[in-house]
Amino acid sequence: MSARETWEPTAYDRRMVALMNKEGARSFHATAGRRRGVVGAHVVLSVLGGSAPFVAEFTGRTWPLFVMLGLLLPWCLATGVLNSATRGLLELRGRVLDERQLAERDRVLARAHRVTTLVLLAAALGAVAVGGLDGGGLGDVPMGALLVPALAGAFLVHWLMPLWVAGLLLRDEPADQ
Repeated sequence: MSARETWEPTAYDRRMVALMNKEGARSFHATAGRRRGVVGAHVVLSVLGGSAPFVAEFTGRTWPLFVMLGLLLPWCLATGVLNSATRGLLELRGRVLDERQLAERDRVLARAHRVTTLVLLAAALGAVAVGGLDGGGLGDVPMGALLVPALAGAFLVHWLMPLWVAGLLLRDEPADQ
């Protein structure tokens, strides 16, 4: 029988569990305040990095792309800290999570879905407020030109909201006795 049929963890699963449970980044996420700080930094880095290509397009300048490249390493580090804080809750396969972790992942995904829905509603209402129902635009920028950045932003929020919610909802681990 293959590992898939028995639902036994594969070598990849074991490596990922070991990676997600390393203690190296623990000092960055040991308390709720530190995790909130990392989540806030990750949100800021994501917004800046995600908007850079569109700023470059609208301004005709290339420097925002270099800013995006400069933000990539800190963004990856913040992502790693959040994955370490959640012990890979969103990255590991279900077969290596216990029932408590599976329930926690479902709770995080449900909360993230609700928050993402509110963000998308706010974006839709903002688009109507800025452009009106007649399809106007924002100053000299037609409403159609804002569609791709808005969809990219929606994708970014949809992709990263579960990680942010997990980082914010995570409880502190009990102190060692």
